[in-house]
Amino acid sequence: MTVSIHPTAIIEDGVEIGEGTTIWDNVHIRRSTRIGEQCIIGEKTYIAYDVHIGNRVKINAFVYICNAVTIEDGAMISAGTIFTNDRFPRATTPDLKQLRPSEPDEHTRPTVVRAGATIGAGSTIGSDLVIGRFAMVGMGSLITKSVPDFHLAIGQPATSVGYMCRCGRLLARCPKQAAPEFDEVICIDCGLKYALNNETVIEADSPNLKCSDIF
Repeated sequence: MTVSIHPTAIIEDGVEIGEGTTIWDNVHIRRSTRIGEQCIIGEKTYIAYDVHIGNRVKINAFVYICNAVTIEDGAMISAGTIFTNDRFPRATTPDLKQLRPSEPDEHTRPTVVRAGATIGAGSTIGSDLVIGRFAMVGMGSLITKSVPDFHLAIGQPATSVGYMCRCGRLLARCPKQAAPEFDEVICIDCGLKYALNNETVIEADSPNLKCSDIF
């Protein structure tokens, strides 16, 4: 496999790109960023310096990924998504006489998108957050709090409204009241089995806890 880079893309010094990755037109990738194997970076996307991107990640067009963002294997970042990393953003010093530097400082906050997660088109992701494994963020959402593994979060600000399967199918809606016990749920699309209890989603083949240990 080889790396495919469109001639209009800007790839700065020190960028690492894995085998089989495709980078489309007018993409700008800043220095010291690491991109894994078999990724797709969509047109007109900007990736800041020192960003870490895993293997088989799909990043659609017009995505803005700032410094201090990590995206793990198999995640999908849909078109028009914007990441942020500064909780108290200002252009200048308090006296308005100097621009604040763009380098990371004590206000820079990291965000991690865990393996298999999907972020819907047009979403805005706050700082100092974790988007959990195989979680799904609905299109146009504003994420101000971390999203647990396998949760579906939508809205402005977003809240969890359901639980997702690895395959992307909705398993169940979040209950209106806290459930005292785990419920067993089987995905009607792919047949994978889960145990659900309030915010906790456990896979049947979890190495730490199996559904058979609960029921």
